[in-house]
Amino acid sequence: MSLLLNLAKEAEVEEKIRQMFAGEHINQTENRAVLHVALRAPKDEVITFDGKNVVPDVHQVLEKIKVFSDKVRSGEWVGATGKPLTDVVCIGIGGSFLGPLFVHTALQTEPKSAEAAGNRQLRFLSNVDPVDISLNLDGLQPETTLVVVVSKTFTTAETMLNARTVRSWIISSLGESAVAKHMVAVSTNLKLVGEFGINTDNAFGFWDWVGGRYSVCSAVGVLPLALQYGFENVSQFLQGAWDMDTCFRDAPFDENIPVLLGLITTWNATFLGFSSRAILPYCQALSKLAPHIQQVSMESNGKGVTIEGLPIPYPTGQIDFGEPGTNGQHSFYQLIHQGRVVPCDFIGVIKSQHPVYLKGEMVSNHDELMCNFFAQADALANGKTREELLTEGVSEALVPHKTFTGNRPSSSILLPALTPYTVGQLLSMYEHQVAVQGFILGVNSFDQWGVELGKVLALKVRKQVSKSRTEGGKVTDFNYSTNYLLNRYLQEKEENTETFG
Repeated sequence: MSLLLNLAKEAEVEEKIRQMFAGEHINQTENRAVLHVALRAPKDEVITFDGKNVVPDVHQVLEKIKVFSDKVRSGEWVGATGKPLTDVVCIGIGGSFLGPLFVHTALQTEPKSAEAAGNRQLRFLSNVDPVDISLNLDGLQPETTLVVVVSKTFTTAETMLNARTVRSWIISSLGESAVAKHMVAVSTNLKLVGEFGINTDNAFGFWDWVGGRYSVCSAVGVLPLALQYGFENVSQFLQGAWDMDTCFRDAPFDENIPVLLGLITTWNATFLGFSSRAILPYCQALSKLAPHIQQVSMESNGKGVTIEGLPIPYPTGQIDFGEPGTNGQHSFYQLIHQGRVVPCDFIGVIKSQHPVYLKGEMVSNHDELMCNFFAQADALANGKTREELLTEGVSEALVPHKTFTGNRPSSSILLPALTPYTVGQLLSMYEHQVAVQGFILGVNSFDQWGVELGKVLALKVRKQVSKSRTEGGKVTDFNYSTNYLLNRYLQEKEENTETFG
């Protein structure tokens, strides 16, 4: 740890943290500041961007969300037929979906949040696959549904196609004028929002200094979560995130949770060369944590060049995956214990959201879960030796199969309870862990150029599919494999197509 703390000093991590909170343009390839911390800052905090304190702007949007969500939840804001809007479909993809879904899933079974939600429903439509549309609209009625379209530019291909599809679903039932009552936007492009048919008064903005995967504390996440759980619960979530932000900003590095986790993750992934990390929450309500951190981590630090554009001669980032315990134990723990070395983050909760104790059982259901939490980290650390197995009477033939090497790294994180506040702490902790890792690796953790090429080529394929569907002819403009597969795909006509409008 002393060596790693010295490395943090050599890499000027403290200065880079200062630059982040000062609003300097540390995202150099896009010439942007990285100020998601401002999204959860208290009103009296001063965080500047290009000489201006942005905190008042943030709280202006938060107040607008509070007023609007209170109106919808109270029934003051009604749909086109006069009925309250009790169901929300949030349309977005990537950072506009994974973070809010993680928080929603964590709060869904938290008693105070569940009570605030009542019989309301919140669904997230992300995939352009029409199956996802069908699943998310199943059982909903247009007259009681509010749709939140999340797209900063209002041009994201998948999001806007889904938005047009759901708009047609509303119009076919309620008429075109209903769009203004049943659809709102989280966007900065008011021109396109208005052209879409959404009243621009009902557009909730955010800023260029908010990266997509870091946007859950902006209107991207706060609006749908406030509609479902009430603004007070979401405020506690923001307060928890800010608590961890201040730890990251102010605590000495040997007591700084995000910095220590960032150093440990860098040690495991880059110095020891372990290519994966398992995120293992022993809490079903955190089932969407690993998918969110996959994006935050892998899109941030999966880079091949330094921030100066030089090739990197060492491994960067790691493959993040995970599953709640004890499900994961019956899935991939075999590899973790006796196959490849996979550093693990174990996350446990002292107090269950829904404690159950069956009379006559040795321990409660939650105790049973947590016994596994403690045992797994211990087993990875200590393993089991040949000598121990022989002492237990295991046959020579089975000894190699039952030997555990031990000395396999893990970090254990124990929360007092899973509440809106601690969910915010957990989110912020991982966001800053990723930043520290990037600071040490010398990469830009806040751009994502690697996702662009596939998007550009998808446009070319889309034009080809449209042309082939309307004019016919063989596809020849791609590599051999793609040409073959596209021609095979286009041989079949789409059948049983559902049409809205």
